[in-house]
Amino acid sequence: QVQLVESGGGLVQAGGSLRLSCAASGLAVSAYAMVWFRQAPGKEREFVAAINPSAGSTGYADSVKGRFTVSRDNAKNTVYLQMNSLKPEDTAVYYCAARLSFYTTYGGHYRYWGQGTQVTVSS
Repeated sequence: QVQLVESGGGLVQAGGSLRLSCAASGLAVSAYAMVWFRQAPGKEREFVAAINPSAGSTGYADSVKGRFTVSRDNAKNTVYLQMNSLKPEDTAVYYCAARLSFYTTYGGHYRYWGQGTQVTVSS
């Protein structure tokens, strides 16, 4: 069956960096839209970044554009989210999700989800 396992979260000071990983099994990340969402306490889940299948075009939320970079390693079947210049408002649980089509920003379109990894940015 499909499993998505996130890792790399933690506590970091504002201005710092983290790299999240999403290791997939049961699907090929090169054939799926692989997307990062996040959810902060008391807030709705929101789209963060995505990489499309095949050619791998990417998309970002305005709030992270220029600071976050999504990438994938087909050989390792893993997707990454490099997060730089982190801000306290980036604090959330970050989830990896997969969709057998091009990405959308609506979480309801995604069949496969990871368990999430906590990112906390202190001021």
